[in-house]
Amino acid sequence: MPKPINVNSYGKPQNFLKSIKRLFSYIKVHLKFVIIAIILAILGTVCTLVGPNLLSEITDIVTDGTNYAQIYNETEFKQNFNSGLYELIISQDSSNEYYDEATESFLIPIIVDGEEIVTSFKLEENGSIYVTYNSLAKVNLVKITKIAVTLIILYSLGVVFNYMQGFIMSGVSQQISKKLRTDITKKINKLPLNYFDTTSYGDTLSIITNDVDTINQTFNSSVSNLVSAIILFFGSLSLMFVHNYIMAFSAIGAVFIGFLLMMLIMKKSQKYFLLQQENLGNLNGVVEESYSGHDIISVYNAEKEFDKKFDDVNKLLYVSNWKSQFISGIMNPIMAFMGNFGYVVVCVVGAVLLINNFPGVSVGTITAFMIYIRFFTQPLSQIAQAMTNIQSAAAGSERVFDFLDQSEMDDESDIKLAINDVKGNVEFDNVYFGYNQDKMIIKDFNLSVKAGQKIAIVGSTGAGKTTIVNLLMRFYEITKGKIKIDGIETNKITRDNVHRLFGMVLQDTWLFEGSIKENLIFNTENVTDEQIVNACKACGIDYFIRTLPNGYNTILDDNTSISAGQKQLLTIARAMIQNSPMLILDEATSSVDTRSEEYIQKAMDKLTKSRTSFIIAHRLSTIKNADLIIYMKDGTIAESGKHNELLRKNGAYAELYNSQFQS
Repeated sequence: MPKPINVNSYGKPQNFLKSIKRLFSYIKVHLKFVIIAIILAILGTVCTLVGPNLLSEITDIVTDGTNYAQIYNETEFKQNFNSGLYELIISQDSSNEYYDEATESFLIPIIVDGEEIVTSFKLEENGSIYVTYNSLAKVNLVKITKIAVTLIILYSLGVVFNYMQGFIMSGVSQQISKKLRTDITKKINKLPLNYFDTTSYGDTLSIITNDVDTINQTFNSSVSNLVSAIILFFGSLSLMFVHNYIMAFSAIGAVFIGFLLMMLIMKKSQKYFLLQQENLGNLNGVVEESYSGHDIISVYNAEKEFDKKFDDVNKLLYVSNWKSQFISGIMNPIMAFMGNFGYVVVCVVGAVLLINNFPGVSVGTITAFMIYIRFFTQPLSQIAQAMTNIQSAAAGSERVFDFLDQSEMDDESDIKLAINDVKGNVEFDNVYFGYNQDKMIIKDFNLSVKAGQKIAIVGSTGAGKTTIVNLLMRFYEITKGKIKIDGIETNKITRDNVHRLFGMVLQDTWLFEGSIKENLIFNTENVTDEQIVNACKACGIDYFIRTLPNGYNTILDDNTSISAGQKQLLTIARAMIQNSPMLILDEATSSVDTRSEEYIQKAMDKLTKSRTSFIIAHRLSTIKNADLIIYMKDGTIAESGKHNELLRKNGAYAELYNSQFQS
C-alpha cells in the first residue's frame, strides 16, 4: 500500500526542517548562482543603506548655510551693528513699523555679504540680543551637487544589482521547478499500479502543479527578499546606533510590541497553509472525478450528491484559504502601524534632543532616522511575508517529497535476461496474490496455456479476472508462485520486456490529443500507411475516418465528435498495428453496439489467430470459439473447458450464459 502523506490531524507538518533540508538538496546544484545572487542582493541593500547618511549631510549643509543665529551683549552688538539700532531694540517700541508683535522682535532688512536679508532682533530677559536670519548665500551648492551625484550613482547601482539578482534567482527557481517535475514524472513511471488505485488523480495532479508552483514562487522571490531584508534590518539598526543611541532605542521600543505580535501570528499560522495545499489537492480530485464521470453522474441523477461533496471540500478550502490569507493580510497593517508609530517617536525624541543641544543631533540626523525607521520596519514586514511563503513552500515540499518517497517497483537494472522470439506458452503455477498477507485475492491459481491458444476468462464482478491479467503483465507482483512465458519466469525478465510481448485493449479507452494517425501508431516503430489502413479496415473504422475533414490527420481533441464505440475501435486498430506476439482483451467490445461487435469479432478472430490471447468478457457470445474458457470465483478457477462442454456441465458458467437470455 502507498505510504500516507506525512500530516497529522491538525494539518501541521510533522517535520518542517526535514522538508527544507530536502529542498536545499535541489538548490545545491545551483549554489554558486545563488551565492552570486545573494552577494548582489547584499550590494544592492548596502547602496540603499548609504543613502540616508548622504541625505543627512545635504540636510545639514542646507540648514547650516541658511539658518544664522547669534546672541550679542551690548558691546558686541554695537561693534557688529550700530548704537542707533541697539537703542531701538532695547526701547521695545511696539509702535515702530519694524516691530513684530507675534514674535516680540524687530524684523529689519540689513545688508549681509551684499545681500539684503530680513533679520530678526529679539531682546532677551538678561539684556542680550538674539539675532537670526535666513540666507541661501551661505549654502555650499558645490558640495550638495557632489553628494547628489553620488546618491544617483548609488541608487542606480542598487537598481542594477537588484535586477541582476532577480534575473539569476528567477532562472535558478525555474531550474529547480523543472528538476522537481522531472523527478515526479520519473517517479510516476516507477510507482506500482496499487498507488494509483488508492490515490486520487486530482491530488497527484495538485502535487505536480500547485505544490511545485508554490515552491517555485517562494524561491523566486522570498529567498532573495529575505536576505535583503535581513541585511537592511541589521544595517539600519547599526547605523541608527552610530548616529544616536537614544533615538535608536526609542525606535526599537516603538516596534518591539508589534514584532512580538507578528511572531505569535506566524507561529499559529503554519498549519493553515498546509491545510490550504491539502484541501486544494482534495478539491482537484473531486473536480477530476466529476468531470471524468459526468455522464454516469447525470444518468444516476447524482448531481446533488456531487454538488454537496464539492461544496463540503470547497468550504474546507475556503476556511483554510481565508485563515491563511487573513493572517498574511494582517501582517501589512501591523507593519504599517509599527512604522507610523516609529515616525512619531523618532520625531518627538529627536526634537527634544535638538532643542536641548544634545551632541551629534541635528536636523539631518532626524531626517536620516525618519528613513532608517522605515528601513527598520519594512524588513520586518518582508521577513514576515517571506517566512509565510516559506511555510507554504514547506507544506508543498512535504507533499512533494512524501510523493517522491512512495515505495517503488523493484529495480531491474541488474536483469540481463530478455525474451525476443516468443512462441506464446504461458503457465500459472500455484499463484497467490493479495494486497496484504492477511487477505489473498488470488488463491492457488494454476493454468497452462499453449502457444496460439485463445483463453477466455469469465466470472462475476470481483472474481479476480482483471487481477490475473495485471499479474501476467507484472503491474502487480505475485505474493507466491510462478508465472512463466515459454518456460521463463516473468520476474526473471524486465517489466518492459513483458509489456513488449503483449498488445492490450482495455475497457477504458485512452486517446491523447494528436492526430488519428499518431494515436494509431503510438510508440510503434516503422509503421507504414498501408498497415494503418489495413488495420482500420479490419476493424471497420476506415470509412468513418475518411469522412472526417482531414481523414487520418484529423486532430483528436475536446472539439472532435467521436463516440465511445469509435474510440474503442481505434484502440483495437492500435493493438493490431502493434502486432505483439500475445494479446490481452479486457472487455474490448463492451462499448460497441451488437452490429459493430459482430464486425469486430471477425477482426479479432484474425488478430488472435496463431497468437496466444487472453480475453476477459461479460458478453459470453464473443468467446464461444475460445480454445479454453475458465470461470473464476473468489480468486480461483471454479470451472474450465470449451463453451459446449461447460454448457453440458450445467454449472456456474451455464447459469451465467443462460442468464443473458432471461428477461
